[in-house]
Amino acid sequence: MSFTAVFAASADEWTKRSIYQIVTDRFALGNGSSPSCDTSEKKYCGGNWQGIISKLDYIQSMGFDAIWISPVVENIDGAMSGDKAYHGYWTQNINSLNANFGLSDDLISLSSALHDRGMYLMVDIVVNHLVANPTSDSQPQTFDYSLLQPFGGADCFHSECFISKYNNQTNVEQCWLGYSGLPLLDLDTENSTTVNIMYNWIKNLVSDYGIDGLRVDTVKHVRKDFWPEFASSAGVYTVGEVLTGEVGYAAPYTEGLDSILDYPTYFAVQKAFINGVSGDMATIAEIVTEAQNQYNHGTFYVGSFVENHDNPRIQSTVSDQSIVKNVITWPFINDGIPILYYGQEQGYQGGNDPANREALWLSGFDENKPLLAQIKNLNAARKQAISYNPSFLNNPVTFIPQASASSTLAISKPPLLALLTNGGSSSTESWGIPSSAGLYNANETLVDVLTCDTVITGSDGSLSVTTSQGLPKVLMPAKSLSATGSLCSTEAERSSGANRIDHQ
Repeated sequence: MSFTAVFAASADEWTKRSIYQIVTDRFALGNGSSPSCDTSEKKYCGGNWQGIISKLDYIQSMGFDAIWISPVVENIDGAMSGDKAYHGYWTQNINSLNANFGLSDDLISLSSALHDRGMYLMVDIVVNHLVANPTSDSQPQTFDYSLLQPFGGADCFHSECFISKYNNQTNVEQCWLGYSGLPLLDLDTENSTTVNIMYNWIKNLVSDYGIDGLRVDTVKHVRKDFWPEFASSAGVYTVGEVLTGEVGYAAPYTEGLDSILDYPTYFAVQKAFINGVSGDMATIAEIVTEAQNQYNHGTFYVGSFVENHDNPRIQSTVSDQSIVKNVITWPFINDGIPILYYGQEQGYQGGNDPANREALWLSGFDENKPLLAQIKNLNAARKQAISYNPSFLNNPVTFIPQASASSTLAISKPPLLALLTNGGSSSTESWGIPSSAGLYNANETLVDVLTCDTVITGSDGSLSVTTSQGLPKVLMPAKSLSATGSLCSTEAERSSGANRIDHQ
């Protein structure tokens, strides 16, 4: 079987995209049904690849041009500690697909349907471990390694030892995740047989299904020098999960893979916004600047997110919609590739796993939600910025110091200027952009793409902005907007004549 990817799907190509992350089992059913789904039961609810195909209009209408789906390979069929492998992370056979999600033809159809729309397919993969049920209840630590294909023997795995010392990298890489009731058998990636199997497997998986990018699970649990040839074998953009809040720890992994999910900034954003006014917005600028200096390729290739399947949703702890809107804005206005976790647009409120893996079909795919409208505008603004400024994707964001550094943040990535606050809906916040920042001309009209309200710079090109109810603002020069586009087109048209005269 061979299936040629339509797009080059390099890291540079991915920077132009925004990604909608899907838990395949919880997104949509191909037959259009809407069964009940109790997340606490940790069972399959029925979502599949045909269901995703049926809802591509919904995804694309929000402005997303790539999706990230759950791991696709065969998982253990039985239950582990009473839980099913609906999430796809309990691999048993890397050479077979998860029949709960569909057949090979269904995955190929999904890839083709995406490519026909000019969209990319990112697939989640697990390299670090496989999972096997114990051979018997009386021997919980005895496994039938022959079920773990194509490895088939204990010599392809590290000897049993659960990770106990996270400050010891060898322990992190060569011992097992999980616990006695749910052991994740750690692949021996120092073993040349295992290594060759994995390099050949990923090359074939990408080719067979037209995959454009890979999200790689548990990257820090595999030796660093395994990753460069793995990424080369894949031949597409690779972004790894390195769970840490420390830029210095994460940075080396941006050498072996194209980049990482930006967890250090995620934790800084959580601290600044989820803690409300007790959080310090300046921490975000500090972490981003550190990452820009230490990550290979800066922060241009990172996956930028504020929710995912491993972490509680924003609204599980924050009810203030102004803060929620500020947080959701973040991934779209910084250097990284924006990632939105399914259900954010519907205002889902699930806490820690498994509560944050709700069935989206129970929302009715309502397209009239206020957060969905904001996300649509953010995607449109980013695409317009890319079109207007050829260097948008290559120039790093800068932070303009503010008087209220703990509660406000001004992020410049021309032609975007994002003004964020953690003050909440009862606050009134102000930002000042001095003429020395060199961003604007005198008396220039700027449009807030979230509301289409306009502001005008001062006679020296400086800017003073106030927001009520703690809402975010994302400003763009009116001249950078298309009068024929869908993003604040009326405001763009009003200013187009004057701008043509002023800037001849």
